Amino acid sequence: MRQVILDTETTGLEWDLGHRVIEIGCIELLGRRVTEKRFHRFINPERSIDHGALEVHGISAESLLGKPKFSEIADELLEFITGSELVIHNADFDIGFLNNELSLTGRNVGRIEDVCSVQDTLQLARRLHPGQRNSLDALCKRYGVDNSHRTLHGAMLDAEILADVYLAMTGGQTELSFVGKSKQGQAETKTNPMTVGVKDGIQIEVIYPSSQEIELHRQWLDILGDDALWQDGR
Repeated sequence: MRQVILDTETTGLEWDLGHRVIEIGCIELLGRRVTEKRFHRFINPERSIDHGALEVHGISAESLLGKPKFSEIADELLEFITGSELVIHNADFDIGFLNNELSLTGRNVGRIEDVCSVQDTLQLARRLHPGQRNSLDALCKRYGVDNSHRTLHGAMLDAEILADVYLAMTGGQTELSFVGKSKQGQAETKTNPMTVGVKDGIQIEVIYPSSQEIELHRQWLDILGDDALWQDGR
């Protein structure tokens, strides 16, 4: 599955009041692994930047004077994201701005949702952690993701942080391992109940999930919905 972690920075909070996108950062995930493919552009908004927004991302209008307009990078962006699942924190904000930018190009290029599916990690976090703070900084603290270098927001920086947070929220980057494969006396840790049996002359160890793992699995199935193949009774 191809996913794209996406973030934007803007001149202000509301696209319907004339605010524009000034930075886009995208990172590709393939099979839940970060690849080297990136899409990163600064964009000339052809307008001023609100003081409040400047304090958040530190990008001045003067620094964007020589950058391309959105209409000049729209095709590159669409080529990068088409067919993927976009993973965005507070997706309504970014998608609203990007769809507005696409409409302002004056071309019949449709909407982001026409070429991508979208997963909102803010909504995911609210389902996993109801009643708690679920900002990107709060999630970094909860999942042990280092964001100490995030003194200002930035589209590419925030996309990199969100990639780590998303993988941690949804189970991490898994790899195949074998219990007891070493004959060199390596230490083994088994924290869950275990039974041992023999089948066809081969000793088989069965390690059962803990109650916490079962609960996390149940929460993940709730997120997947009724179409999940692993729902109880199937």
